[in-house]
Amino acid sequence: MTALEARVARLEAESQIRQLIAHYCFDIDDRLIESIRDLFTEDAVLKSADGVMYAEGPDAIIEQYHGRFDALGPGHHFMHDVQIDFVGDGLQEATGRVSGHAELVRNGKMMLAALRYADRYRNTEKGWKFAEREIAFLYYVPQSDYPGILLESNRNRAYDTPGAADFPERLASWITYEKSRDRA
Repeated sequence: MTALEARVARLEAESQIRQLIAHYCFDIDDRLIESIRDLFTEDAVLKSADGVMYAEGPDAIIEQYHGRFDALGPGHHFMHDVQIDFVGDGLQEATGRVSGHAELVRNGKMMLAALRYADRYRNTEKGWKFAEREIAFLYYVPQSDYPGILLESNRNRAYDTPGAADFPERLASWITYEKSRDRA
């Protein structure tokens, strides 16, 4: 493969991964459950940083979504920044970070969530798919709690008991920086 062909292949892969991410959002919001299944590899893992979600393989992932959808009403997921890093020659594997937010109904309440995904992507004979997807929350709150939410540490209010946010306070880079400024 020439240098130009390699560059074009990476651009095509990046475009396909971005389409995968977009399909995920639309398919979740539209409840296209079988389309969701097709976004994951046969050995995929879907999990949350807080440990509440964990599923391996498409069947378990779909069952996990059935459980999530039992609590969720209409929603709209927006993805903002997408960072894709190719592994090796970039033809078979990549990792990514995706930031976004969601507006949704959970257990009858209007909720707002700021989130990040940590992803691993794999190129299969059917195109790029998620090999692993982990969701983390900056906040997940009822709309009424949104003003001032970043002033609080227990910003995950998706469940009966408020919990700590998954980021940034738990990130090694955040902790190191805060210590360097004598704030931790």
